Amino acid sequence: MDSLELVRNIQTFPWNGLWLIPGAPLLGALVNGILTLWAARSGREVSKSLQGGLAVAASFTAFATSYLAWGALRACPEGGLLAQDVSTWIEAGNLHARVGFQLDPLSAVMVLFITFVALLIHVYSVGYMHKDPGFGRFFTYLNLFLAAMLILVLADNLLLLFVGWEGVGLCSFLLISFWFEDAAKAEAGKKAFLTNRIGDAGFLLATFVVLGVTGTLNFNEIQAQHQLFTPGLATAACLLFFMGAAGKSAQIPLYVWLPDAMAGPTPVSALIHAATMVTAGVYLVARLHFLYAMSPVALAVVASVGALTALFAATIALAQNDIKKVLAYSTVSQLGYMFVGVGVGAYEAGIFHVMTHAFFKACLFLGAGSVIHAMHEEQDIRKMGGLMKHLPITGITFFAAYLAIIGFPGFAGFFSKDEILWKALATPNPTFPWLPLALYGILLVGALLTAFYMTRLVVLTFFGEFRGGPKALEKLHESPKVMTIPLVLLALGALMAGWLGVPESIGPGRHVLAAFLEPVFHGSAPDADGIPERFEILFMLLSVAVAFAGMGLAWAVYGQKKTFVVDQTEKRLPGLREILQNKFYVDEIYDHTVLAAVRLTAQYVSFKFIDQMVIEKAVDICVAGVQALGRFARRLQTGSVRWTVAGLAAGAAFLLFWVVR
Repeated sequence: MDSLELVRNIQTFPWNGLWLIPGAPLLGALVNGILTLWAARSGREVSKSLQGGLAVAASFTAFATSYLAWGALRACPEGGLLAQDVSTWIEAGNLHARVGFQLDPLSAVMVLFITFVALLIHVYSVGYMHKDPGFGRFFTYLNLFLAAMLILVLADNLLLLFVGWEGVGLCSFLLISFWFEDAAKAEAGKKAFLTNRIGDAGFLLATFVVLGVTGTLNFNEIQAQHQLFTPGLATAACLLFFMGAAGKSAQIPLYVWLPDAMAGPTPVSALIHAATMVTAGVYLVARLHFLYAMSPVALAVVASVGALTALFAATIALAQNDIKKVLAYSTVSQLGYMFVGVGVGAYEAGIFHVMTHAFFKACLFLGAGSVIHAMHEEQDIRKMGGLMKHLPITGITFFAAYLAIIGFPGFAGFFSKDEILWKALATPNPTFPWLPLALYGILLVGALLTAFYMTRLVVLTFFGEFRGGPKALEKLHESPKVMTIPLVLLALGALMAGWLGVPESIGPGRHVLAAFLEPVFHGSAPDADGIPERFEILFMLLSVAVAFAGMGLAWAVYGQKKTFVVDQTEKRLPGLREILQNKFYVDEIYDHTVLAAVRLTAQYVSFKFIDQMVIEKAVDICVAGVQALGRFARRLQTGSVRWTVAGLAAGAAFLLFWVVR
């Protein structure tokens, strides 16, 4: 059964609870927003337990409903999906847009891990933000963020997906610049907002192309009519959609906003980087798999940009000293792996890594938040060290997530990242025969760098002797249970989630996730038969060896008995270190090229055109008109009695004629 046949045989089953998945956090945001405004206007204080409890209850309701919906979906026949048509939205000519939700295996996987990870982040935030005066406002934004992401993944049409798409963009701005009194944090939020608008322009243009070709924006109807696309139109639409995806998911050249997103509270970083906004681009490509399958060129672009981003971000992470900045560039790099997965047509592998990454990256960010909390807002890893014995739960859970991200055998990242590496190498590309080997080589180097910079981070933070001074040492303490329990659960996910995708070469039928997603991607994913499957284990061993090499090299560079050498290693290769610490000066290059051109154009347009050609000319015309009118009126006022009497007589005659006629 090909992709088109599958669409024609789709059976939709009504399930009236789908609206509750995004509706619960949306209601939570509304109630908390009203309470926060009431408190601000009345001068009274709202109980933080009430507001935190409302936000957690809303996210729990979303998770519980997602779980029930997943159970209902599993009861459907193969190819079936749950659907709910909520209301009519737009009826304009041939455009019929409705507020409609659908749950198929792809959206089911997304909503399950999004709501679960978001629930844990909400619980963690109750403890982390407890002393913040903007507590209620924070949970209003956090609930709204979750609701927008759930609308995005549950939408059954492009227009409603775009509402969620813009919703997460708005909420990211609100949360990144949450402490807007700080000019740098406000600037970071603005940077994220404006960078995403560039990508969103591509998304809108692609939507117009799809609507023009098919006359519909419903995903199932678009897929049923995908044969209407010519290869050129399919490529244009896919590249424009990828432009939007690159903005949301921080790929070259639109990645620059994500590292600066660290300006927001740490739970926000965890939510953006792990479970919500940055995964939207990968989801979009996977959702439109049938369109990308028609354009080998677009797929090659997606995979190539992903691979280059994975390597580029990993090199920058090597020299960062801010614990959150290291993790931020790690996220950019891991997103590159996901795009390589969907870019080679291994959509299951890309979504698998999205899921596993949600667990271990959320654990890493929340663990970093616990460290920062214990260090009284200190984020420089050069001033840490030896925290494992002072923060045992944070240290152990962080270490588990670290093993997952570097691909240590048995942990989640080992299975999902290795599958992407294998698919990238084993999936032949008739259009670009050299591409599989190039992708594999780049990703393998990226895996080496990932193991190196993550080991450096763990070593300098949790091992050796404490370097933060005696006063900071006296104040070190483990975080409260409301923060450590989510860490433990996420660490368990970082350990166990990968077992949903055991390679077929190890145990046939064990890739549970791929089997679950297969009805969605059937007919769109190419066969990975470029290399016999029996060699997959050998390449798996190679990736493990590379991970161990990165770990060992980092330990050799930064480890020396009980103390860890920081200053000496930072002095090596000073020129390269400075380039990496300054992120290849990309922000500066953008500022002196793109932004300078925009500013110059704006100044020219505003001064030369608006000021001189419009405003000044309009004023000149008005002045000239008034002067002309004055000259005319002046001629009428001669001071002669004869002319005055003649004028009065002429006026009276005109009035008499007007009345008599």
